[in-house]
This record gives sequence, C-alpha cells and structure tokens, in this order.
Amino acid sequence: MAASAAIFCFVASAQQNLFPSQDLKSAVVNEDGSVTFNFLAPKAHRVQIVGDFMEGEKGTNVGMASSGIVEMTEGEGGLWTYTSKPLESELYSYTFLVDGIATIDPNHPYVFRDFATLTNLFVIPGGMGDLYSVQDVPHGSVTAIWYHSDGIGKNRRMNVYTPYGYETSGKRKYPVLYLLHGMGGDEDEWKNFGRACVILDNLIAQGKAEPMILVMPNGHSGMDAAPGESDWGYYKPYHVTNAPAAFESNFPEIVKFIDKTYRTRADKNHRAIAGLSMGGFHSAYISANYPDLFGYVGLFSAAVGAMPTTGSPFYEDFDAKLAKQFSKTPKLYWIGCGNVDFLYNNNKVMREKFDAAGYPYVYMETDGGHVWKNWRIYLADFAPRLFK
Repeated sequence: MAASAAIFCFVASAQQNLFPSQDLKSAVVNEDGSVTFNFLAPKAHRVQIVGDFMEGEKGTNVGMASSGIVEMTEGEGGLWTYTSKPLESELYSYTFLVDGIATIDPNHPYVFRDFATLTNLFVIPGGMGDLYSVQDVPHGSVTAIWYHSDGIGKNRRMNVYTPYGYETSGKRKYPVLYLLHGMGGDEDEWKNFGRACVILDNLIAQGKAEPMILVMPNGHSGMDAAPGESDWGYYKPYHVTNAPAAFESNFPEIVKFIDKTYRTRADKNHRAIAGLSMGGFHSAYISANYPDLFGYVGLFSAAVGAMPTTGSPFYEDFDAKLAKQFSKTPKLYWIGCGNVDFLYNNNKVMREKFDAAGYPYVYMETDGGHVWKNWRIYLADFAPRLFK
C-alpha cells in the first residue's frame, strides 16, 4: 500500500509539472538564423510576440525596452506561429501577448527575471551569441554570499564568481572586478541577463582576459537581496534606498569583506569597478570618492547627471574629486553608450568635461539604446583590458 501511495504521489507530481507544457517546440533556431515560434491558444482572438530582436519595427512598453511587436498567424487547431527573418548572432528576449495579456512561452524553458519582468531567451550562435553561451571550456563557480553592512545596518546578499581553478590554486591571489546593476535590477541581473559569468569563462578560456574574481552586489540599500531571497514585499526594486548615497558611501565595506573572505590582490591596481545605468552612476561616484580603491573604472550607459545628487556630502564637489582621482593616474577609465540611448547626452556632457580637463579615457559608441545587447558588448570589451 505504501509503495502504491508513493507511486501515486510521484505520478501526481509529474503530471503537475507537465501541465504548463503544450508538447510543442518553440523559439526554434533554424539553419539560416531565423527563429520559429509556436503557441497553442485555440480560444485566443489575437496572439503577438514582443521581442528585442524586432527592435525598431514597432515600439511597445510591455516591460521590454527597445522592443518590437509582431502578429502571429493562427493555423489549424488554434496553433499560432511566426517565423522571424534571419538574425545576427546575439542573445535575444521575448514574450507573448495573448489578447493583450503578457505571458511567457510555455514551450521554451529559458526564462529569466529582470526587474519584475519575466521573459524567455534564445541565442543565435556563430558570433557574439557564442560568447554568451556555455561552451566546452573550464567553468568558474558562483556563490550567493551574505555580508553584514554596519553602515546600512543589515545583512545583505551578493553574487561572487571565482574563476576556474580558484579552489585548487593554493595560495594564488586574484584581481577583482566589482560589477554593478541598473536601477531596475539586483544582484542577479548581471549573472542572468548580463551573462557576466559565462562571458568571463569564455574570455578567460580564450586567453583574452585575466582570471579574476567577479563581485555583483545589490545596489539598492533598502533591500537585503533580490526579490524572494529575503523580504518578499519587494517585487519591483525601483531604486529602493534607505538614505542618500547609503550604498555608495558604504562600498568600502564590500571591498573589505571580499578581501577578507577571498584570496584577492588587495591593491588599487588589481581592483576594477564598473556598472550599467544607475550602476554606472554609482561607479563614477564611488571611484571618485575613494580614488585609492580602484585602478580601473567602467561606465556603461551611465546615469550621470540623471539621478539625485542631494542630501549627502558624498555627491558634493564631484569635479574636485575627479581631479584628485585623475591626479592619481587610474590605469583605465572606460565609457560606453548607445547612439540612441536616452542617456547619450548625459554621457556626452561628461566626456566633454573630461576632454576639457585633459583626462584620458576610452570611449565606445554602439548602435541602439539602453539595452542589454550593448551592456554585454561593453563588458566583453572592458574585461580584456583589465589587470594587464
């Protein structure tokens, strides 16, 4: 009887897990680089796809920046289909709209959360998409680790990547890259949509980047961790803060914790800080206020001049702090922005300031806007320049 009950429980569980499946293949990458989508909805009147692979075709605001929208075609039995044009090698995201209601693709298992949005992903191989895909190379490890912030007054979580061989390399010490997320993200954002750990695995295996530790903290000082990891009340982390500059001013706590916990090369020329959007803003102010902490700085579509800079002395006298920072000769100051990014002019103003002062920097301008496609490209260019 007990065995029968166990079998019943197993079958019931298996059936429950199978319910969302429609026994179809979707987001199938074809030989020519086109992608075929399938969705079974016999009672739907209209099914559409929202995706960043259709950027520029038609705008939408269904939680995906710079995305397009296209109609699917209904066939026999309520099977809706769409095949895209051939796409360049990249990582793409999409979701369905069923009679105006957003839903993920139940027939494609690769789903990530960014901000409060769930989207499916697929990769077109043969170029940049290969860099963002798990390859047959040695892999590093990722740990979700907690530290205590005395300045913020709580335990907080971050993700730490250690390169292949860290566990078996004895007393070898490693440089560290601190990589910061945007306003709508958390400590999981760079690991998931940014593919940062996969990118480093592949670059290190190719000999293009130095083996390094990668630290991805949570930049919202009012949050302990990503939604669902601690306080379940935070489902939309939109600049959750408990005091102006609380995260930035207390950043040395993170550095000290990492230096104490991991085998790091604990000096300025073996530390880098970079971030996208809000994280770029944070990187600019953290590195300027602590000019002896970081020898490498990266601003990816940085929200400079676009976020509040009042309420804390940390934000005051930025120009003077920049002058002190550059008087100490950073190894690299890197700036990147898309040519139609809504922060393009903000970054242009900062570059003009640097030009007028004679501060050296590397600049990369790409097509497109405030999107993950650009930020992954920036990381892929920035990381190989570090710790040489």
